[in-house]
Amino acid sequence: MARPVTLFTGQWADMTLEDICKKASAWGYDGIELPCWGDHFNVQQALKDDHYCKNRIALLAKYGLKCWAISNHLTGQLVLDVLDARTDDWVPDAIRGDSEKKRAWAIQEMKDTARAAQKLGVKVVNGFTGSSIWHLLYSFPPVPDSWIDDGFKLLAERWNPILDVFKECGVKFALEVHPTEIAFDLHSAQRALDALGRRPEFGFNFDPSHLHWQMVDSVEFIRAFPDRIYHVHVKDAARTLDGRSGILASHLNFGDPRRGWDFRSPGRGQVDFESIARALNVIGYDGPLSVEWEDSGMDREYGAAEAAKFTREKIDFKASGRGFDSAFAEAQAKK
Repeated sequence: MARPVTLFTGQWADMTLEDICKKASAWGYDGIELPCWGDHFNVQQALKDDHYCKNRIALLAKYGLKCWAISNHLTGQLVLDVLDARTDDWVPDAIRGDSEKKRAWAIQEMKDTARAAQKLGVKVVNGFTGSSIWHLLYSFPPVPDSWIDDGFKLLAERWNPILDVFKECGVKFALEVHPTEIAFDLHSAQRALDALGRRPEFGFNFDPSHLHWQMVDSVEFIRAFPDRIYHVHVKDAARTLDGRSGILASHLNFGDPRRGWDFRSPGRGQVDFESIARALNVIGYDGPLSVEWEDSGMDREYGAAEAAKFTREKIDFKASGRGFDSAFAEAQAKK
């Protein structure tokens, strides 16, 4: 089908953009999904310097790469999250430790991200929303239904003004459905859409890894939201339940073999990418297949190179467009 195969470089922000471009090109990628951290893409520079976006595009082109989407997960998280010192490193030094200033900065920065995406010429911004109610996931002490309702009302209150700017810019926001976000499975994703009035500026960055470990069917997610899959991450995961662990991961960090699940390099886990590819064909998705590489048990350069090949050879096939036995009728018609 020749969808572009891209590399999300959020986990490579310790490298300069030029360094990772050299590697991504050699590994066989078509482009980069630019994160708005490290030196890979700076929202404010994009808005202030008329040459910045042109220079980013030229740098990618130097290595035969393009950009179809940018991502601002870290900033988006601050819009709804319950803020504390965990997120201080994501904000300007002057507002560290001040929750309200951090949130106000994040809301403005997300609006500016839409404007920066427009200047760069991309139509999708991937990211997080955060969630004011994630900590209420297990309802004990008992949580009134009204508290959950209020969480989705707050989504609308804080994100609709941001999405208004996305609309003005002709850019879509794709939420990566993910634990700690307002939408983390199929039902919560549906509720988030409803809370925002199903406005077209809001859709999803489909990432099957986060659905798999929760035991949510990734194909069912695609079928439920065929018009809202704005971007696709290729990331794998494996459940490693052994009778001692559970899917809540036991407060053990990624890479710890005692965990009940962990991420894997694409093709090395349990995600059924063939069924996902077929479902994406059914809905007519023709956007990027963007590798988000995370595997604590594998060298990242080996894994990223292998992932590019896996994605191109195992996932990016097109639908036939015809019945397998249509040749019989065609042959008969020629008589």
